[in-house]
Amino acid sequence: MTTQPDVLHTTAGDMLLEEVQLSLGDRTWSILHTGAVISRDQELQFLRGESGTTRPYGVVLWPAAIALAHELATRDVAGKKVLELGAGTGLPGIVAASLGAQVVQTDRQNLVLHVCRQNAARNHVTTIIHRTADWTAWDDAERYDLILGSDILYAEPLHPHLRRIFEANLAPGGSVLVSDPFRETSVGMLDAMQSEGWRITMDKWTVGLAPPPRPVGVFTLTRA
Repeated sequence: MTTQPDVLHTTAGDMLLEEVQLSLGDRTWSILHTGAVISRDQELQFLRGESGTTRPYGVVLWPAAIALAHELATRDVAGKKVLELGAGTGLPGIVAASLGAQVVQTDRQNLVLHVCRQNAARNHVTTIIHRTADWTAWDDAERYDLILGSDILYAEPLHPHLRRIFEANLAPGGSVLVSDPFRETSVGMLDAMQSEGWRITMDKWTVGLAPPPRPVGVFTLTRA
């Protein structure tokens, strides 16, 4: 029997969804995406529109999401309330939910959340709550043990909004876990938060096989 390819219908046209299988710990997750942008050269080509097809960046598979998923697979998140910001393909939140966390995935694009739901279903994860949310008009008053974000610090104008979310939604004793490929704007925000009393530690991951692999920092932020 021939398997029909998964197709993402967008205003820019139909796009084929590729599948990647990631083995993390003793489990394997299957993720649909519109293409992987791993190396710095691939990212520059994507941002310059040289990939030949306009792809929504939210459903591209980025190295920061892969690194964050690997980090989560090493942690005990069972029973924790988890908020994922800018969920993209949904990989980190799906891993967390698979490990027993109570996950809310958010993104401002319905198209992205549609792919998140598809990916949750194909990994037999049925507990994730999906919400459309804009950081600049944030209205969630819940507190979370863990706030996740992969490559969400790239835009400096959004930093004040993200910091308000961290302050308002992080439960006492909780942590913010953000992964980032060491972007200058991201490091600047983290340095500012550290100087204002946040405790920040980092695990370094490398993603990709083509030399050189992409370095990604997974930063744990806790209130002092």
